[in-house]
Amino acid sequence: MSSDQSLPSVTVGGGVPPGLDALLPSTAELYLDLHRHPELSGAEERTAARFADRLTADGFRVLRGVGGHGVAAELANGDGPAVLLRAELDALPVAEETGVPYASTATAPGPDGRPVPVMHACGHDAHLACAAAAARWLAEHRDRWHGTLLVVGQPAEETLSGARAMLEDGLYDRITAPDVVLAQHTAAFPAGMVAHADGPLMAGSVTLEVVFEGDGGHAASPHLTADPLLAAAGAVTRLPAVAARETDPAERLLVTASSLRAGDTGHTGNVIATRAELRVTVRALSEAALVRGTAAVERVVRAEAASAGMAPRVIVRELARSGVTRPDPGVTAAVRTAHQAAFGTARVTGWPASSATEDFPLLTGAGGHLHGRPGIRGAYWMLGSVGPTQWAAAPGTGPAEKFRGLPHNHSPRYLPSVRLTLDTGTAALVTAALAQLDPAAGAEPRPAGDTGLAGEPGGGGPYRAR
Repeated sequence: MSSDQSLPSVTVGGGVPPGLDALLPSTAELYLDLHRHPELSGAEERTAARFADRLTADGFRVLRGVGGHGVAAELANGDGPAVLLRAELDALPVAEETGVPYASTATAPGPDGRPVPVMHACGHDAHLACAAAAARWLAEHRDRWHGTLLVVGQPAEETLSGARAMLEDGLYDRITAPDVVLAQHTAAFPAGMVAHADGPLMAGSVTLEVVFEGDGGHAASPHLTADPLLAAAGAVTRLPAVAARETDPAERLLVTASSLRAGDTGHTGNVIATRAELRVTVRALSEAALVRGTAAVERVVRAEAASAGMAPRVIVRELARSGVTRPDPGVTAAVRTAHQAAFGTARVTGWPASSATEDFPLLTGAGGHLHGRPGIRGAYWMLGSVGPTQWAAAPGTGPAEKFRGLPHNHSPRYLPSVRLTLDTGTAALVTAALAQLDPAAGAEPRPAGDTGLAGEPGGGGPYRAR
Protein backbone atom coordinates (compact mmCIF):
# COMPACT_ATOMS: atom_id res chain seq x y z
CA MET A 1 0.00 0.00 0.00
CA SER A 2 1.01 3.62 -0.36
CA SER A 3 2.07 5.60 2.68
CA ASP A 4 -1.44 7.01 3.09
CA GLN A 5 -2.73 3.54 3.89
CA SER A 6 -0.91 3.44 7.25
CA LEU A 7 -2.98 6.35 8.58
CA PRO A 8 -5.36 5.73 11.48
CA SER A 9 -9.02 5.36 10.71
CA VAL A 10 -10.74 8.64 9.99
CA THR A 11 -12.31 10.27 13.03
CA VAL A 12 -16.01 10.87 12.54
CA GLY A 13 -18.72 12.77 14.31
CA GLY A 14 -21.40 11.40 16.57
CA GLY A 15 -23.76 10.68 13.71
CA VAL A 16 -21.83 7.72 12.30
CA PRO A 17 -23.44 4.43 13.38
CA PRO A 18 -21.21 2.15 15.45
CA GLY A 19 -19.48 -0.87 13.99
CA LEU A 20 -18.35 0.57 10.65
CA ASP A 21 -14.66 0.36 11.57
CA ALA A 22 -14.94 -3.41 11.85
CA LEU A 23 -15.86 -3.61 8.16
CA LEU A 24 -12.68 -1.96 6.89
CA PRO A 25 -10.48 -5.10 6.52
CA SER A 26 -12.98 -6.94 4.33
CA THR A 27 -13.81 -3.73 2.45
CA ALA A 28 -10.15 -3.05 1.73
CA GLU A 29 -9.63 -6.66 0.61
CA LEU A 30 -12.45 -6.34 -1.88
CA TYR A 31 -11.18 -2.97 -3.12
CA LEU A 32 -7.61 -4.16 -3.64
CA ASP A 33 -8.79 -7.28 -5.47
CA LEU A 34 -11.01 -5.24 -7.78
CA HIS A 35 -8.23 -2.75 -8.40
CA ARG A 36 -5.82 -5.53 -9.40
CA HIS A 37 -8.36 -7.13 -11.73
CA PRO A 38 -10.19 -4.37 -13.63
CA GLU A 39 -12.48 -5.15 -16.57
CA LEU A 40 -13.63 -2.98 -19.45
CA SER A 41 -17.20 -1.83 -20.08
CA GLY A 42 -19.37 -4.76 -21.09
CA ALA A 43 -16.80 -7.33 -19.96
CA GLU A 44 -17.20 -7.06 -16.16
CA GLU A 45 -17.85 -10.77 -15.57
CA ARG A 46 -15.37 -11.32 -12.71
CA THR A 47 -16.13 -7.99 -11.06
CA ALA A 48 -19.87 -8.66 -11.14
CA ALA A 49 -19.39 -12.14 -9.70
CA ARG A 50 -17.34 -10.85 -6.76
CA PHE A 51 -19.91 -8.16 -6.00
CA ALA A 52 -22.86 -10.54 -6.36
CA ASP A 53 -21.23 -13.24 -4.23
CA ARG A 54 -20.63 -10.73 -1.45
CA LEU A 55 -24.26 -9.55 -1.47
CA THR A 56 -25.53 -13.14 -1.56
CA ALA A 57 -23.41 -13.99 1.49
CA ASP A 58 -24.96 -11.05 3.34
CA GLY A 59 -28.50 -12.33 2.87
CA PHE A 60 -29.64 -10.40 -0.18
CA ARG A 61 -31.62 -12.03 -2.95
CA VAL A 62 -29.39 -11.33 -5.96
CA LEU A 63 -30.10 -11.15 -9.66
CA ARG A 64 -27.13 -11.54 -12.01
CA GLY A 65 -26.71 -10.78 -15.69
CA VAL A 66 -29.15 -7.86 -15.78
CA GLY A 67 -28.52 -5.81 -18.90
CA GLY A 68 -25.18 -7.53 -19.50
CA HIS A 69 -23.19 -8.20 -16.33
CA GLY A 70 -25.39 -6.02 -14.13
CA VAL A 71 -26.09 -7.06 -10.53
CA ALA A 72 -29.30 -6.20 -8.65
CA ALA A 73 -29.90 -7.16 -5.02
CA GLU A 74 -32.83 -6.70 -2.66
CA LEU A 75 -33.33 -6.98 1.10
CA ALA A 76 -36.84 -6.30 2.44
CA ASN A 77 -37.23 -5.37 6.10
CA GLY A 78 -40.88 -4.57 6.70
CA ASP A 79 -43.00 -1.87 5.15
CA GLY A 80 -41.36 1.39 4.22
CA PRO A 81 -39.62 3.18 1.37
CA ALA A 82 -37.35 1.49 -1.15
CA VAL A 83 -33.84 2.95 -1.30
CA LEU A 84 -31.31 1.94 -3.97
CA LEU A 85 -27.52 2.23 -3.63
CA ARG A 86 -25.82 2.27 -7.03
CA ALA A 87 -22.18 1.61 -7.93
CA GLU A 88 -20.41 0.89 -11.22
CA LEU A 89 -18.53 -2.21 -12.35
CA ASP A 90 -16.36 -1.08 -15.24
CA ALA A 91 -12.81 0.23 -15.66
CA LEU A 92 -10.98 2.17 -18.39
CA PRO A 93 -8.45 1.41 -21.16
CA VAL A 94 -5.64 3.15 -19.26
CA ALA A 95 -2.14 1.87 -18.37
CA GLU A 96 -1.67 2.36 -14.63
CA GLU A 97 1.36 4.40 -13.54
CA THR A 98 0.79 4.66 -9.78
CA GLY A 99 3.63 2.33 -8.79
CA VAL A 100 1.72 0.76 -5.87
CA PRO A 101 2.07 -2.99 -5.21
CA TYR A 102 -1.58 -3.57 -6.09
CA ALA A 103 -1.42 -1.71 -9.41
CA SER A 104 -3.23 -3.26 -12.34
CA THR A 105 -1.20 -5.00 -15.03
CA ALA A 106 -4.32 -6.26 -16.79
CA THR A 107 -4.92 -6.12 -20.51
CA ALA A 108 -8.05 -6.96 -22.49
CA PRO A 109 -9.28 -6.85 -26.08
CA GLY A 110 -10.26 -3.34 -27.09
CA PRO A 111 -13.07 -2.41 -29.51
CA ASP A 112 -10.94 -3.43 -32.50
CA GLY A 113 -9.83 -6.68 -30.89
CA ARG A 114 -6.30 -5.55 -30.12
CA PRO A 115 -5.17 -5.75 -26.48
CA VAL A 116 -5.31 -2.58 -24.40
CA PRO A 117 -4.25 -1.91 -20.80
CA VAL A 118 -7.02 -1.73 -18.20
CA MET A 119 -7.16 0.30 -14.98
CA HIS A 120 -9.72 1.45 -12.44
CA ALA A 121 -8.74 5.05 -13.16
CA CYS A 122 -12.14 6.47 -12.23
CA GLY A 123 -12.68 5.02 -8.75
CA HIS A 124 -15.40 2.51 -9.58
CA ASP A 125 -13.55 -0.11 -7.52
CA ALA A 126 -13.90 2.16 -4.48
CA HIS A 127 -17.59 2.76 -5.23
CA LEU A 128 -18.23 -0.99 -5.33
CA ALA A 129 -16.29 -1.69 -2.14
CA CYS A 130 -18.12 1.06 -0.25
CA ALA A 131 -21.52 -0.10 -1.53
CA ALA A 132 -20.78 -3.69 -0.52
CA ALA A 133 -19.66 -2.55 2.94
CA ALA A 134 -22.72 -0.32 3.42
CA ALA A 135 -24.99 -3.18 2.31
CA ARG A 136 -23.33 -5.51 4.83
CA TRP A 137 -23.73 -3.05 7.71
CA LEU A 138 -27.38 -2.38 6.88
CA ALA A 139 -28.08 -6.11 6.55
CA GLU A 140 -26.50 -6.72 9.96
CA HIS A 141 -28.41 -3.85 11.61
CA ARG A 142 -31.98 -4.33 10.45
CA ASP A 143 -33.12 -3.16 13.86
CA ARG A 144 -32.09 0.37 12.78
CA TRP A 145 -34.37 0.74 9.77
CA HIS A 146 -37.32 -0.65 7.85
CA GLY A 147 -38.24 -0.59 4.22
CA THR A 148 -36.50 -2.19 1.26
CA LEU A 149 -32.78 -1.87 0.55
CA LEU A 150 -31.70 -2.29 -3.06
CA VAL A 151 -28.12 -2.46 -4.33
CA VAL A 152 -27.13 -2.25 -7.99
CA GLY A 153 -23.77 -2.91 -9.60
CA GLN A 154 -24.11 -1.25 -12.99
CA PRO A 155 -22.05 -2.29 -16.02
CA ALA A 156 -20.79 -0.03 -18.81
CA GLU A 157 -21.07 3.35 -17.13
CA GLU A 158 -18.01 4.61 -19.00
CA THR A 159 -19.78 4.04 -22.31
CA LEU A 160 -23.03 5.53 -20.94
CA SER A 161 -24.91 2.39 -21.95
CA GLY A 162 -25.19 0.31 -18.78
CA ALA A 163 -28.10 2.00 -16.99
CA ARG A 164 -30.20 1.91 -20.14
CA ALA A 165 -29.34 -1.75 -20.72
CA MET A 166 -30.38 -2.72 -17.18
CA LEU A 167 -33.65 -0.82 -17.43
CA GLU A 168 -34.44 -2.27 -20.85
CA ASP A 169 -33.81 -5.70 -19.32
CA GLY A 170 -36.61 -5.02 -16.84
CA LEU A 171 -34.59 -3.94 -13.80
CA TYR A 172 -37.48 -2.20 -12.06
CA ASP A 173 -39.88 -5.01 -12.92
CA ARG A 174 -37.55 -7.62 -11.46
CA ILE A 175 -36.84 -5.82 -8.20
CA THR A 176 -38.91 -3.39 -6.17
CA ALA A 177 -38.84 -0.06 -7.95
CA PRO A 178 -37.01 2.44 -5.72
CA ASP A 179 -38.38 5.64 -4.25
CA VAL A 180 -34.86 7.07 -3.95
CA VAL A 181 -31.56 6.28 -5.69
CA LEU A 182 -28.27 7.20 -3.99
CA ALA A 183 -24.76 7.27 -5.45
CA GLN A 184 -21.36 8.84 -4.89
CA HIS A 185 -18.23 9.38 -6.97
CA THR A 186 -14.60 9.76 -5.97
CA ALA A 187 -12.78 12.93 -6.96
CA ALA A 188 -9.36 14.49 -6.39
CA PHE A 189 -10.01 16.48 -3.23
CA PRO A 190 -9.07 15.58 0.37
CA ALA A 191 -10.15 12.13 1.51
CA GLY A 192 -12.42 12.27 4.52
CA MET A 193 -14.63 14.90 2.90
CA VAL A 194 -17.84 14.77 0.89
CA ALA A 195 -19.30 17.46 -1.38
CA HIS A 196 -22.84 18.25 -2.54
CA ALA A 197 -24.11 20.48 -5.33
CA ASP A 198 -27.00 22.93 -4.93
CA GLY A 199 -28.05 22.57 -8.57
CA PRO A 200 -26.78 20.51 -11.50
CA LEU A 201 -23.85 18.31 -10.52
CA MET A 202 -22.79 16.97 -13.92
CA ALA A 203 -23.56 17.78 -17.52
CA GLY A 204 -25.69 15.88 -19.94
CA SER A 205 -23.89 14.64 -23.03
CA VAL A 206 -24.35 13.26 -26.51
CA THR A 207 -21.59 11.26 -28.22
CA LEU A 208 -21.74 11.23 -32.01
CA GLU A 209 -19.96 9.17 -34.63
CA VAL A 210 -19.50 11.11 -37.86
CA VAL A 211 -18.42 9.06 -40.89
CA PHE A 212 -17.16 10.74 -44.06
CA GLU A 213 -17.11 8.41 -47.07
CA GLY A 214 -15.36 8.96 -50.39
CA ASP A 215 -14.30 6.76 -53.27
CA GLY A 216 -10.56 6.85 -52.66
CA GLY A 217 -7.96 7.99 -55.11
CA HIS A 218 -4.36 8.88 -55.91
CA ALA A 219 -2.55 11.55 -53.92
CA ALA A 220 -1.28 12.93 -57.23
CA SER A 221 -4.81 13.81 -58.33
CA PRO A 222 -6.78 14.94 -55.28
CA HIS A 223 -9.01 17.08 -57.52
CA LEU A 224 -10.53 13.88 -58.85
CA THR A 225 -11.36 12.53 -55.37
CA ALA A 226 -13.97 13.17 -52.71
CA ASP A 227 -11.53 13.34 -49.79
CA PRO A 228 -13.10 12.26 -46.47
CA LEU A 229 -10.00 13.13 -44.42
CA LEU A 230 -9.98 16.74 -45.61
CA ALA A 231 -13.64 17.16 -44.67
CA ALA A 232 -13.12 15.53 -41.29
CA ALA A 233 -10.07 17.67 -40.53
CA GLY A 234 -12.01 20.79 -41.49
CA ALA A 235 -14.82 19.80 -39.15
CA VAL A 236 -12.36 19.30 -36.27
CA THR A 237 -11.06 22.86 -36.63
CA ARG A 238 -14.55 24.34 -37.08
CA LEU A 239 -16.39 22.58 -34.24
CA PRO A 240 -14.92 24.64 -31.36
CA ALA A 241 -16.66 27.68 -32.81
CA VAL A 242 -20.03 26.13 -31.90
CA ALA A 243 -19.32 26.77 -28.23
CA ALA A 244 -17.19 29.89 -28.71
CA ARG A 245 -19.33 31.79 -31.23
CA GLU A 246 -22.80 30.26 -31.24
CA THR A 247 -23.50 29.95 -27.51
CA ASP A 248 -24.29 32.49 -24.83
CA PRO A 249 -21.18 32.74 -22.59
CA ALA A 250 -23.42 32.27 -19.55
CA GLU A 251 -24.56 28.90 -20.90
CA ARG A 252 -21.94 26.20 -20.45
CA LEU A 253 -21.56 24.13 -23.61
CA LEU A 254 -18.59 22.02 -24.66
CA VAL A 255 -18.07 20.50 -28.11
CA THR A 256 -15.08 18.19 -28.27
CA ALA A 257 -13.72 16.22 -31.23
CA SER A 258 -12.07 13.38 -29.34
CA SER A 259 -10.77 11.07 -32.09
CA LEU A 260 -10.19 10.95 -35.83
CA ARG A 261 -9.30 7.87 -37.87
CA ALA A 262 -8.70 7.62 -41.59
CA GLY A 263 -7.09 5.02 -43.82
CA ASP A 264 -5.30 2.07 -42.27
CA THR A 265 -1.79 0.97 -41.39
CA GLY A 266 -1.35 -0.56 -44.84
CA HIS A 267 -1.84 2.75 -46.64
CA THR A 268 1.13 4.44 -48.22
CA GLY A 269 1.49 8.17 -48.68
CA ASN A 270 0.09 8.11 -52.20
CA VAL A 271 -3.37 6.76 -51.31
CA ILE A 272 -6.33 8.98 -50.36
CA ALA A 273 -8.48 7.13 -47.83
CA THR A 274 -12.03 6.11 -48.64
CA ARG A 275 -13.31 6.70 -45.09
CA ALA A 276 -12.71 8.97 -42.10
CA GLU A 277 -14.37 8.46 -38.71
CA LEU A 278 -14.76 11.31 -36.24
CA ARG A 279 -16.01 11.07 -32.63
CA VAL A 280 -17.60 14.19 -31.17
CA THR A 281 -18.98 14.80 -27.69
CA VAL A 282 -21.41 17.58 -26.82
CA ARG A 283 -21.81 18.46 -23.13
CA ALA A 284 -24.17 20.96 -21.52
CA LEU A 285 -25.87 21.73 -18.21
CA SER A 286 -29.34 21.96 -19.72
CA GLU A 287 -31.26 19.73 -22.07
CA ALA A 288 -32.09 22.67 -24.34
CA ALA A 289 -28.41 23.55 -24.79
CA LEU A 290 -27.60 19.90 -25.44
CA VAL A 291 -30.19 19.71 -28.22
CA ARG A 292 -28.95 22.94 -29.83
CA GLY A 293 -25.31 21.89 -29.60
CA THR A 294 -25.99 18.49 -31.14
CA ALA A 295 -27.90 20.05 -34.03
CA ALA A 296 -25.04 22.51 -34.58
CA VAL A 297 -22.49 19.70 -34.81
CA GLU A 298 -24.51 17.94 -37.51
CA ARG A 299 -24.91 21.19 -39.41
CA VAL A 300 -21.16 21.94 -39.26
CA VAL A 301 -19.97 18.49 -40.39
CA ARG A 302 -22.39 18.41 -43.30
CA ALA A 303 -21.43 21.95 -44.32
CA GLU A 304 -17.72 21.08 -44.26
CA ALA A 305 -18.33 18.12 -46.55
CA ALA A 306 -20.57 20.12 -48.86
CA SER A 307 -17.96 22.88 -49.24
CA ALA A 308 -15.62 20.58 -51.18
CA GLY A 309 -15.65 20.51 -54.97
CA MET A 310 -16.28 16.78 -54.73
CA ALA A 311 -18.20 16.25 -51.52
CA PRO A 312 -17.82 13.05 -49.47
CA ARG A 313 -20.93 11.42 -48.09
CA VAL A 314 -21.72 12.07 -44.40
CA ILE A 315 -23.36 9.71 -41.92
CA VAL A 316 -24.07 10.93 -38.36
CA ARG A 317 -24.94 8.38 -35.71
CA GLU A 318 -25.66 8.86 -32.00
CA LEU A 319 -23.57 6.46 -29.93
CA ALA A 320 -24.56 7.48 -26.41
CA ARG A 321 -26.67 10.03 -24.58
CA SER A 322 -26.95 10.99 -20.92
CA GLY A 323 -29.10 13.52 -19.13
CA VAL A 324 -28.01 16.26 -16.76
CA THR A 325 -27.26 14.89 -13.28
CA ARG A 326 -29.46 17.13 -11.15
CA PRO A 327 -29.89 15.72 -7.62
CA ASP A 328 -33.30 16.17 -6.01
CA PRO A 329 -33.15 19.19 -3.66
CA GLY A 330 -35.16 17.57 -0.86
CA VAL A 331 -33.24 14.28 -0.84
CA THR A 332 -29.95 16.16 -1.13
CA ALA A 333 -30.80 18.37 1.84
CA ALA A 334 -31.61 15.35 3.99
CA VAL A 335 -28.45 13.50 2.95
CA ARG A 336 -26.28 16.60 3.45
CA THR A 337 -27.70 17.01 6.96
CA ALA A 338 -26.94 13.36 7.72
CA HIS A 339 -23.40 13.80 6.43
CA GLN A 340 -22.88 16.92 8.53
CA ALA A 341 -24.05 15.04 11.60
CA ALA A 342 -21.71 12.16 10.77
CA PHE A 343 -18.57 14.02 9.73
CA GLY A 344 -18.97 17.55 11.08
CA THR A 345 -19.72 20.60 8.96
CA ALA A 346 -16.03 21.22 8.13
CA ARG A 347 -15.86 17.98 6.16
CA VAL A 348 -19.04 18.57 4.11
CA THR A 349 -18.60 21.13 1.36
CA GLY A 350 -20.17 22.38 -1.86
CA TRP A 351 -19.39 21.26 -5.38
CA PRO A 352 -19.59 23.27 -8.60
CA ALA A 353 -21.30 21.87 -11.66
CA SER A 354 -18.92 19.77 -13.74
CA SER A 355 -18.75 19.01 -17.46
CA ALA A 356 -18.23 15.34 -16.65
CA THR A 357 -21.24 13.17 -17.40
CA GLU A 358 -23.05 10.11 -16.04
CA ASP A 359 -25.92 7.79 -16.97
CA PHE A 360 -27.11 7.83 -13.33
CA PRO A 361 -30.11 10.10 -14.18
CA LEU A 362 -31.75 7.26 -16.12
CA LEU A 363 -32.18 5.34 -12.85
CA THR A 364 -34.22 8.23 -11.41
CA GLY A 365 -37.32 10.02 -12.62
CA ALA A 366 -35.33 11.46 -15.52
CA GLY A 367 -35.36 7.96 -17.02
CA GLY A 368 -39.12 7.58 -16.70
CA HIS A 369 -39.46 7.04 -20.44
CA LEU A 370 -37.53 3.80 -19.97
CA HIS A 371 -39.07 2.48 -16.76
CA GLY A 372 -42.39 4.33 -16.48
CA ARG A 373 -41.75 5.66 -12.96
CA PRO A 374 -41.15 9.42 -13.19
CA GLY A 375 -41.38 10.01 -9.43
CA ILE A 376 -38.07 8.40 -8.47
CA ARG A 377 -35.79 10.92 -6.75
CA GLY A 378 -32.00 10.80 -6.54
CA ALA A 379 -29.07 12.18 -4.59
CA TYR A 380 -25.48 12.11 -5.79
CA TRP A 381 -22.42 13.47 -4.00
CA MET A 382 -18.67 13.59 -4.49
CA LEU A 383 -16.28 11.63 -2.28
CA GLY A 384 -12.80 12.93 -1.50
CA SER A 385 -10.01 10.47 -2.34
CA VAL A 386 -6.66 12.28 -1.90
CA GLY A 387 -4.72 11.21 1.19
CA PRO A 388 -2.65 13.66 3.29
CA THR A 389 0.71 12.59 1.85
CA GLN A 390 -0.43 13.02 -1.75
CA TRP A 391 -2.13 16.32 -0.94
CA ALA A 392 0.97 17.69 0.76
CA ALA A 393 3.15 16.65 -2.19
CA ALA A 394 0.90 18.28 -4.80
CA PRO A 395 2.39 21.47 -6.30
CA GLY A 396 0.99 24.79 -5.16
CA THR A 397 0.36 26.56 -1.90
CA GLY A 398 -3.43 26.84 -1.77
CA PRO A 399 -6.27 24.35 -2.34
CA ALA A 400 -7.02 25.66 -5.85
CA GLU A 401 -3.40 25.27 -6.99
CA LYS A 402 -3.09 21.82 -5.43
CA PHE A 403 -6.36 20.71 -7.01
CA ARG A 404 -5.03 21.66 -10.45
CA GLY A 405 -1.75 19.82 -9.85
CA LEU A 406 -3.21 16.50 -8.68
CA PRO A 407 -3.87 13.46 -10.91
CA HIS A 408 -7.61 13.40 -11.54
CA ASN A 409 -10.06 10.73 -12.59
CA HIS A 410 -9.04 8.94 -15.81
CA SER A 411 -5.36 9.76 -15.21
CA PRO A 412 -2.94 6.78 -15.19
CA ARG A 413 -1.68 8.19 -11.87
CA TYR A 414 -5.07 8.55 -10.17
CA LEU A 415 -4.81 6.79 -6.79
CA PRO A 416 -7.38 7.04 -3.97
CA SER A 417 -6.21 6.78 -0.39
CA VAL A 418 -7.52 3.34 0.50
CA ARG A 419 -8.35 3.68 4.20
CA LEU A 420 -9.69 7.22 4.18
CA THR A 421 -11.71 6.83 0.98
CA LEU A 422 -13.30 3.54 2.05
CA ASP A 423 -13.98 4.66 5.63
CA THR A 424 -15.68 7.86 4.53
CA GLY A 425 -17.45 6.39 1.50
CA THR A 426 -18.97 3.56 3.53
CA ALA A 427 -20.13 5.92 6.27
CA ALA A 428 -21.52 8.34 3.68
CA LEU A 429 -23.64 5.62 2.06
CA VAL A 430 -24.86 4.16 5.35
CA THR A 431 -25.89 7.51 6.81
CA ALA A 432 -27.50 8.60 3.53
CA ALA A 433 -29.51 5.37 3.36
CA LEU A 434 -30.62 5.68 6.98
CA ALA A 435 -31.75 9.24 6.27
CA GLN A 436 -34.13 7.86 3.62
CA LEU A 437 -35.23 4.56 5.14
CA ASP A 438 -37.90 4.72 7.83
CA PRO A 439 -36.63 4.71 11.44
CA ALA A 440 -36.90 1.29 13.01
CA ALA A 441 -39.36 2.10 15.78
CA GLY A 442 -42.06 -0.54 15.57
CA ALA A 443 -40.41 -2.30 12.65
CA GLU A 444 -40.87 -6.03 12.30
CA PRO A 445 -37.78 -7.40 10.53
CA ARG A 446 -38.44 -10.28 8.18
CA PRO A 447 -36.87 -13.64 8.94
CA ALA A 448 -33.40 -14.15 7.53
CA GLY A 449 -33.63 -15.34 3.94
CA ASP A 450 -36.97 -13.62 3.26
CA THR A 451 -36.00 -10.74 1.03
CA GLY A 452 -39.46 -9.96 -0.29
CA LEU A 453 -38.31 -10.12 -3.91
CA ALA A 454 -41.37 -10.38 -6.11
CA GLY A 455 -41.89 -13.72 -7.78
CA GLU A 456 -39.04 -15.44 -5.94
CA PRO A 457 -39.38 -18.38 -3.52
CA GLY A 458 -39.63 -17.13 0.04
CA GLY A 459 -40.31 -13.57 -1.08
CA GLY A 460 -43.05 -11.57 0.58
CA GLY A 461 -43.64 -9.42 -2.48
CA PRO A 462 -42.40 -5.90 -3.06
CA TYR A 463 -43.45 -2.95 -0.97
CA ARG A 464 -46.13 -1.11 -2.90
CA ALA A 465 -47.73 1.29 -0.38
CA ARG A 466 -45.71 4.30 -1.44
